[in-house]
Amino acid sequence: MAFCDRNCNVISPFITAPGNRNESPLFKAALSQMMSTARTIGIDLIGTIVSLDGVYDSRENRKAIFNRRMVPNINENLRGRKTPKPGPKRLFDSSIFQERFNTIERVFAWEDKFKRLLLRFERISKLHYALKSLAYTMINLRHFCQG
Repeated sequence: MAFCDRNCNVISPFITAPGNRNESPLFKAALSQMMSTARTIGIDLIGTIVSLDGVYDSRENRKAIFNRRMVPNINENLRGRKTPKPGPKRLFDSSIFQERFNTIERVFAWEDKFKRLLLRFERISKLHYALKSLAYTMINLRHFCQG
């Protein structure tokens, strides 16, 4: 799980789950790390929109985003329901959500160019984390190396 800005820069350390697990339960830890990183480098994230897939649609994740004074834009996950969830209508702007195809999906495509990460040859999580850090650093450096 990685957070990126509109310029496709990865802006925080990421959280990884084992290859056979989903990363959505680790969202709150990743959000805390992102906030810590933002404070360290002096970025103010108050009022920013956090756009996520439906897999992250839960009361706890929305509350964690709201408590940090940001706006969640999470596609509602019906989880097999025929009717919407009870309670107040959740905020969701599909045009903002579509923008992620120009940002995070592009970052994932660039990450896939690193063949060693594409198939995850590394069994040791720390080694995989180090290689992902190197890949994201190279992705971020492309703005500084343009002639």
